[in-house]
Amino acid sequence: MPVVTDTATVSEGGRALVDEIAAKIRDRIMSGDIPIGAQLRQAELANDFAVSRTPVREALRQLQTGGLIDVLPNRGAVVRVPSPWEVREAYEVRAELESLAAARAVQRISRMDIAALRAANTEMYEQSGSEPSPTADTATASRRENDVFHTTIAAVSANARLARAIDEINETFPRNVSAQLLIGDDRHREENYQEHVRIVEAIERGDAEAARREMREHVLKAGEQLARWYERRSSTVFKG
Repeated sequence: MPVVTDTATVSEGGRALVDEIAAKIRDRIMSGDIPIGAQLRQAELANDFAVSRTPVREALRQLQTGGLIDVLPNRGAVVRVPSPWEVREAYEVRAELESLAAARAVQRISRMDIAALRAANTEMYEQSGSEPSPTADTATASRRENDVFHTTIAAVSANARLARAIDEINETFPRNVSAQLLIGDDRHREENYQEHVRIVEAIERGDAEAARREMREHVLKAGEQLARWYERRSSTVFKG
């Protein structure tokens, strides 16, 4: 019995290490620290995390199964470039989920929640246009406030399964790309801000249908912007 227990403990510890490394790599990809199309070299990652190659290899397999990376001939593991149709499909689903969350939030929103939504939207707007030459930190700050806006509505909807489903879709694509779209286009930035304003106003006045409609249109538009970015990017990411 003791031998079996020890083996199980080591196995569980090994799985925990693999999960931890996979999460760290995922975070780097989502933040843009590891860009799409980049190679993921086992030796470098093992050195970064001060582990052997074995847990790194297993972590990469986990991420491949999740669709975040690909293993290509003569290149090995690379950060996957989502296809535009995948983005459009995902955002079509996300639009329905988030519009449901917005409609549910109407009956559950508090004044504090409304204030938090407005503050996040204002901060996102200011961060995304605060510098003539946006930096990685600017994109991170803008993305963080945008996430606060959407996750607050999902949380207020008071449906944990709904919030998890939304989060799963958001974690499908690197989050820094959406932020880059905002800070790289003043018109898109302004439109995004005003769309958020209309969503908050609809929720605050208790108009569930308007909240649903405004959120759905907002997410679909964001998805189309992202899909077009990937259309441009996918034709050049593996060149040069």
